[in-house]
Amino acid sequence: MKAYQINKYSKNESLKLAEVSLPELRDDDVLVEVQAAGLNVLDSKIKSGEFKLLLPYKLPLVLGHDVAGVITKVGRNVTQFKIGDEVYSRPSDGHIGAFAEFIAIQEKDVALKPKNISMEEAASLPLVSLTAWQAMEEQIQLKKGQKIFIQAGSGGVGTIAIQLAKYFGATVATTAGRQSFEMVKSLGADIAIDYKNQDFETLLKDYDAVLNSQDMSTLQKSLNILKKGGKAISISGPPTPEFAKQIGAPWYVKLILTLISKGIRKRAKSLGVNYTFLFMRAEGGQLKKISQLVESGVIRPVVDRVFPFEKTNEALEYIESGRAKGKVVVKLK
Repeated sequence: MKAYQINKYSKNESLKLAEVSLPELRDDDVLVEVQAAGLNVLDSKIKSGEFKLLLPYKLPLVLGHDVAGVITKVGRNVTQFKIGDEVYSRPSDGHIGAFAEFIAIQEKDVALKPKNISMEEAASLPLVSLTAWQAMEEQIQLKKGQKIFIQAGSGGVGTIAIQLAKYFGATVATTAGRQSFEMVKSLGADIAIDYKNQDFETLLKDYDAVLNSQDMSTLQKSLNILKKGGKAISISGPPTPEFAKQIGAPWYVKLILTLISKGIRKRAKSLGVNYTFLFMRAEGGQLKKISQLVESGVIRPVVDRVFPFEKTNEALEYIESGRAKGKVVVKLK
């Protein structure tokens, strides 16, 4: 089969289109013929080697964390799915590889595709929707009437997080370029802040939660808008020693993360707020709930551009440019 892979970590080298073997199907796997694959900043970070301490993959590696397609084969222990099912997934770490014609995915990481959307729209959802769900439902435990600040509301995570926060009954503030105000407000944002010309730190106060996806400076400022006991959830770092423990990282990785997160953890404690790093996990059961929200109209996918499979490198470059509004997808079928 054809697949895009990396042979070494590099910021500048393109993905290589190669002919590779079909993935091995284990007893609890389903084999999916990929029809569409979503792209994420995470793909770029893994390609550059930024995550090699946390995710020590063997090279060559087929990238791709979001997939939608049709099951063509099932392992002998699979009970929830059958051949011909249309599914979508964020494969678990260690088992990624959506930029290919076929992918083997553990049954527990798969859900039936929402019936009312296309394969391309379905492929845009898994990673960002699971990120938003785990941040709000698990970490923040967002409640009706609370206030949340979601950074970069027109981005992949932001577009879904706004909709999910409104589902939970929260008041939502977000940052975006002024040209994106109409879009983020159509998704449910109550307050849109022009990140180029306005300072959210002077406009927001006494918030219950922040979903941070930006740099350290923005994270530092975000702590200042929280009320006592408020929660800052960051998906862009810095990772914490608790996260190292969660993934079973070696002692030296835990030490490194302790040091790089010391400043922000100390700052949060001094302000009486909580800081947590979130690296979302694959979870088919939660994707099933997302499917229900999509089919009921609570969440709608936001896809910026769809590229043909042979232009996967151009699609990744577009992601890296930071210009995407919503998600970017490659189409195979």
